[in-house]
Amino acid sequence: MRTLPRPTGSGTAVVLVLLGLFAASLWAVVDLRINVATLVDSVGNAADFLSRTLPLDFPPLIEVLALTGQTLAIVVCATLLAVLVSLPVAVLAAANTSPGPVSRYGARGLIVVARAVPDIVLAIVFFRLFGLGGLAGVLAMGLHSVGMVGKLYADAIEQIDEGPRTAVRSTGARRLQELVSGVLPQVLPALVATALHRFDINLRISVLLGFVGVGGLGFEIAGALRRLDYQRGIALALVVLLLCIAAELLSGVIRRALLGADRDGTRPVGPLTRRIRGIRAELAAGPGRAPGTGPRALAPDVVTPPWTARRMRGAGYAVLTGLIVVASLWGADLSPWHVLAGLPGAITTIGLFWPPDTGGILDTLLAELLVTVQIALAATLLGAALALPIGCLAARNVAPAPWVASAARFVVVLVRGLPELVLAIVFVVITGLGPVAGTLALAIGSVGLLGKLVADSLEETDERVQQAVYSAGAGRAQVFVAVTLPQAAPAFVGHVLYQLDVNLRSATLLGVVGAGGIGFYLLNASRVMEFGVVTTVMLMIFAVVMAVELLALWLRRRVA
Repeated sequence: MRTLPRPTGSGTAVVLVLLGLFAASLWAVVDLRINVATLVDSVGNAADFLSRTLPLDFPPLIEVLALTGQTLAIVVCATLLAVLVSLPVAVLAAANTSPGPVSRYGARGLIVVARAVPDIVLAIVFFRLFGLGGLAGVLAMGLHSVGMVGKLYADAIEQIDEGPRTAVRSTGARRLQELVSGVLPQVLPALVATALHRFDINLRISVLLGFVGVGGLGFEIAGALRRLDYQRGIALALVVLLLCIAAELLSGVIRRALLGADRDGTRPVGPLTRRIRGIRAELAAGPGRAPGTGPRALAPDVVTPPWTARRMRGAGYAVLTGLIVVASLWGADLSPWHVLAGLPGAITTIGLFWPPDTGGILDTLLAELLVTVQIALAATLLGAALALPIGCLAARNVAPAPWVASAARFVVVLVRGLPELVLAIVFVVITGLGPVAGTLALAIGSVGLLGKLVADSLEETDERVQQAVYSAGAGRAQVFVAVTLPQAAPAFVGHVLYQLDVNLRSATLLGVVGAGGIGFYLLNASRVMEFGVVTTVMLMIFAVVMAVELLALWLRRRVA
């Protein structure tokens, strides 16, 4: 007779922690008064908001194109800066390429700090250094992005096949040659995909930074809303929405075009991937083989692949990328003179932010920090409740029909294109200032990311086990509940924890537009030049983010 395994101490602790998080999230929903009555009471405000918004007032086309170009230029430059900084940091942070434990843990610590410091705080600091303009936005988004990009790059490097790297090392190559020839080709697909994903995120963040002075569409939206010109503000917000959706769709096309696809259409394969396969074949041939089959002699078609249509298309995309970067550097109005002019005042500027100061409102700051945590917990719970069914329908191996999966995927892409800031502004007008607006905005925004992650996790489950259960006479629902869902459950937990981490940072930022939490006090402190209070708020946010990071890390290790 089969018996259940005896529960372990760590397993019991994991269950208790997860139940505690769930209970805290429910408490946050109740305490913030996120309920049907609140939404019903806001119906009248929604109707009034629509009457003040319609008809939309779009600027002239030339002005829209200029603002869009400026926004894209700043975002491209910020993403490029993040990639250039993240590559060496990731090499130092990866266990298999780091020179030693000191450099590894130092690089990992730098990545964590970059993730924990909000980009709006960095923007405030850089505005004091370099003044208004694109440079402060590029530096703020770029350096903050290192926290995500550097971590994903380091994880990708740690997962490489050591065979090609060993082959390159056996030829007497130096360390740099070993990294370029044995590591970079393997992680290039992950590098491209991560950079494009971060570009999408930075595009949405750029709208928020417009409220603190970064030029482009966000800056114009902020100005329109301060004038209560909702017709112009929402019209520009619609432009941002369309831009985010277009960027989301285009990045997917570029990923497929640059990385290619295997014969089964599921795995990237291009000239670099074929080169990796050739090196593996050389290693498999072993010593004593005919010329051209040893580890030191690569076949000509491997070293110099032919100029196929796919390779020519990839080269064309590379040239186009270079042109876009050059145009972005010009469009963002970046100049080394701006940097040189601001550096002499760096010490003085840093001195403005230290030591930390509470401004006599420590109790208020702590209370608003608690509200920020409540917003993140409530939004994550509501977003997960919405994302789970949508993600299940978007998974091709779970959806009842292919068109259902395609429709659900389209919904996910559409929601992912919605900037949380735009949603927060709409909900602030409808429900009023406070945490309800921030919670609803983040809950809807969570559906886009969580829905995609849930669908991907379900599609990555072992279909052989599912087919075995099908062959035993089980139905679709039985297979889903008994096999597919348990396989994907650990990934679900990790995704929800990641979303909580994201929502905690976003809840801080949405406070800038009055959506509740400590972000409102952060913006006010910067406006009245109480920079010691800005530092205090940053340290409080940093402490909470680090606590969530450590808790999520512990849970992932126990659940995996």
